[in-house]
Amino acid sequence: MRPRERFLTALKRGVPDRVPVWELIIDEPVLSSVLHERPAKTFEEKLERYCELIEFLDMDGVTWPEDQILKQCPEGFVDEWGIIWKPNVSGILYPVKGPLENLDSISEKLRNYSPPDPDAPHRLISLEKIIDRFKDERAIVFLGHEAFEFSHYLVGGMDNLFKLYYFKPDQALQLAEMVSEYKLRVIEKAIKLGADAVVCGDDYADDKGPFVPPKQFDNFILPYIRKAVNIVHRLGSFYIKHTDGKLDFMLDRMINVGIDALHPIEPAAGMNIGHIKRLYGDRICLVGNIDCRRLLTEGMPDEVIEVVKETIAKAAINGGYILSSSNSIHPGVKPENFIAMVNAVKQYGKYPIDNALIEEYSKRDYYKILYPKLF
Repeated sequence: MRPRERFLTALKRGVPDRVPVWELIIDEPVLSSVLHERPAKTFEEKLERYCELIEFLDMDGVTWPEDQILKQCPEGFVDEWGIIWKPNVSGILYPVKGPLENLDSISEKLRNYSPPDPDAPHRLISLEKIIDRFKDERAIVFLGHEAFEFSHYLVGGMDNLFKLYYFKPDQALQLAEMVSEYKLRVIEKAIKLGADAVVCGDDYADDKGPFVPPKQFDNFILPYIRKAVNIVHRLGSFYIKHTDGKLDFMLDRMINVGIDALHPIEPAAGMNIGHIKRLYGDRICLVGNIDCRRLLTEGMPDEVIEVVKETIAKAAINGGYILSSSNSIHPGVKPENFIAMVNAVKQYGKYPIDNALIEEYSKRDYYKILYPKLF
């Protein structure tokens, strides 16, 4: 199979010729280290370096978000939403301030606030370049969002957003509708441009559990997942739900609104991929679970290979599994471990999966050793 067909077959819960491999994000310095190149300094150079790495490792899917114009400001950078971003020591930008964070005047601020133009000519230029390069060869996944993440960026953090949920629910819904309308418009354009699938990256939990109780999740988050799923399906594409953390009650709800796949099934949050496969493997494709908190950062390549074999034995039976890290290939990941992960999939993930491998490795539990308090 060609990489695109392999990826989409697994996404449809079918059995491809081997387990596909894909990543949500691949950051510097891993990006350039794998290629033995100097770090990319410009956005254009990073885009080209990313494409080169996908080809060099022969990965099955590519991922890219929309383009945002960033301008320098005293605190770092400000984007088109008015959100201020500050780089960490690795150069990755994190939101530090939002234009709507004064909740005392949130009603007035919402009345006077205008989101960016989703139809701006520059919005999907980079995605278009990736589509031109990889169309029909590799699966093209557009990285979008629903309403939650950019809502808390705009109001200056989750604490402020949760205050809206409890004390000003009408304004919280108004904010969510505004963000969702923009994000769905961009998702629609990306699919029509040629994206094969959409991954929505709003995180709703950490390793302790969901950020909000069921009632708030049902009122302020789930309806916007449903909207995103519906528009993606209406356009004939696939919806991958990304959320870190221990999902508890959220998982059933998200599956019931029709997500096609779940990523990243984080072992550091106690997410057991074998258990999830048994419960939901006939309803969704599973994506991820190779630990990037400790295994890919502190382990050795031989350990990575062993965990890949174990994960394949537990998650890849009867198809419906795409292997990736448990979040992303972030700057702390050892390049040699990333390479070992990708190569191990190609060696041990061929269908039909070797019965001896299944018999031996399905009984192992590496994450119980790595995270003994969680498993």
